[in-house]
Amino acid sequence: MKMVARVLIVEDNAANLELMSYLLEAFGYKTTHARNGREALEIMARDLPDLVLCDIQMPEVDGFEVVRQAKSSEAMRKIVMVAVTAFAMVGDREKMLAAGFDGYISKPIQPEQFIPQIEAYLPVEQRSKVFRSEETQVGTEPLPFHGKVILIVDNMQTHLDLACSIFEYGGYTVLTARNPERALELCKDTTPCLIMSDVCMPQSNGYDLITAVKSDPKLKDVPFIFLTSTAQTEAERRKGLELGAVKYIFRPIEPDDLLAEVEACLKS
Repeated sequence: MKMVARVLIVEDNAANLELMSYLLEAFGYKTTHARNGREALEIMARDLPDLVLCDIQMPEVDGFEVVRQAKSSEAMRKIVMVAVTAFAMVGDREKMLAAGFDGYISKPIQPEQFIPQIEAYLPVEQRSKVFRSEETQVGTEPLPFHGKVILIVDNMQTHLDLACSIFEYGGYTVLTARNPERALELCKDTTPCLIMSDVCMPQSNGYDLITAVKSDPKLKDVPFIFLTSTAQTEAERRKGLELGAVKYIFRPIEPDDLLAEVEACLKS
């Protein structure tokens, strides 16, 4: 039985590399990294990954040379290679395929679409099992939309992107806010079924937000969860629960565990 795919990310931009790694690893994929084409070819020859996500514009050895050498190698030619690039000119996709790439994903990466995009190039047995059992796995389709809205509040865009990937995949509509003030504005138009917030944010914080939420008659019964990687003392946890949070969760947490925590709150 094959395991989940091993993915090599070839990317010289640190932010792009971090985002792709974060999303892939959150969905259970094993990743390795290369910051240039020469290093990528060494890793490919040694490890024979299942999938390579390759930037095009890199110093010394660019993506076109990487795919040319890989596809001319008896050992590496069967590795699935997908170009990930900011090129957006007419004909660029055809150029990528003609060079030997098996597919093409454009930048900037769209976190909510990224996992389904890469899974389109993988056999079913190598796709992520997160949120899908062997009996219910049906390609790359998310679970059916069930009309529930979750509000995520966090000043880190990477955290918001990952939350969107997790909960939209689970069938929820996700609203995001970078601060408590924006979160309260969103709640004027839409009452979410659940609010999940970080604790430490610039200017305001999650404790201020939950205080405002619990004092609002329209929102006071909405389940509120704290999710934090910084305020992780027992005193902080007690404070959050005393203010009315139903759960106080420490990062890191596996995506399927986080989804289960939310679903438990909504069923109670």
